[in-house]
Amino acid sequence: MRATVLHGERDIRVEDVPDPVLGTSGLDAIVRVVAACVCGSDLWPYRGITRPAVPKRIGHEFVGVVEEVGSEVTQVALGDFVIAPFYQCDNTCVNCANGMSVSCLNGGWWGSETEGLGFADGAQGERVRVPMADGTLVPVPGGQPDPALVPGLLTLADVMGTGHHAAVSGGVREGSTVAVVGDGAVGLCAIIAAKRLGASRIIAMSRHAARQELAVEFGATDIVPERGDEGIARLKEMCGGIGPDVVLECVGTKESMDQALRSARPGGQVGFVGVPNGGPELPARTMFDTNVGVRGGVAPVRGYIEELLPEVLDGRIEPGRVFDLVLPLEQAADAYRAMDERTAIKVMLAP
Repeated sequence: MRATVLHGERDIRVEDVPDPVLGTSGLDAIVRVVAACVCGSDLWPYRGITRPAVPKRIGHEFVGVVEEVGSEVTQVALGDFVIAPFYQCDNTCVNCANGMSVSCLNGGWWGSETEGLGFADGAQGERVRVPMADGTLVPVPGGQPDPALVPGLLTLADVMGTGHHAAVSGGVREGSTVAVVGDGAVGLCAIIAAKRLGASRIIAMSRHAARQELAVEFGATDIVPERGDEGIARLKEMCGGIGPDVVLECVGTKESMDQALRSARPGGQVGFVGVPNGGPELPARTMFDTNVGVRGGVAPVRGYIEELLPEVLDGRIEPGRVFDLVLPLEQAADAYRAMDERTAIKVMLAP
């Protein structure tokens, strides 16, 4: 079968790789990928900022159809259309029960070797072996969905759940004033999340016209293009001189975290989900002086899928609109290039 393989900095190739096979545990499934995508976090190894051993299978978000199941699988069946979160989990251990399935005691990561699970395929390919299929996969009710819904369902594998985690971690509630730092797919989905949780004012920090337009359509009430001290001053001016109740940090750099911390009102909260590969820091003195809290991290999206799925299916939210470019799997290198150069918000790959 065909799949993406990272060979080095800015070197993505689509190659023949072995077909996946069920493991011996009886808990696996084989899923035919209907759609996968490139994530902002995939760009860190692509850019050489992180340096995994190469060649390496890559990709961690997909939806598809179950083609084989192990003898012990009971919750998913042949022919089910399923959503796979960006990690594997049993959904039964104490961490999963506590809402932190991303920290599953038995879990693993796509494209990586995990003790007890073996090597898990990267998601950007024609088929994927799914360990712990009962815990990891979420079947979509009604079988094969309308193709128009596939992009929205794919966002539940990562970016919509991650944006939701930022809003939940930040304590967004009815009447909150919220600023969103980051206008990528996660930041845009955080706007959707803040609106559905009842925020009365949502300020999107964005310099890009197309992303600004989508942010407004998703629920942003204001746009702030400024950054740094100028951006902080603008936010405070718009929010009674003190700043927003909640700031959602959806980038993961030192600058974006500084922006978030210094923008929130005294006693406010930062919800952060940006993957911290850009050197973000938490200045304890600033936090002490302002009583600004910080909560968040890698999003336990598996636990959010059932909550968000009905709203994607009935059109109440449309996070699939963050996909502004769709390419065949064979053009994966172009997909990475578009994400890297910010000519696309998020790219969907259709094997």
